[in-house]
Amino acid sequence: MARPIKETPILYGEDARRFEKRMKEKRYEDPEKRAKRLEIYNTLIKTLKT
Repeated sequence: MARPIKETPILYGEDARRFEKRMKEKRYEDPEKRAKRLEIYNTLIKTLKT
């Protein structure tokens, strides 16, 4: 039987500020890398559906 999942710790102070700042940052992805990633994803999805 699986072990229960532990509660997620609550962040306080500087850790919370760093986490929130990092979550708000926009991540840049190169269009070529994005196209390749989506191609691999779509291939995998097609494989799993068969």
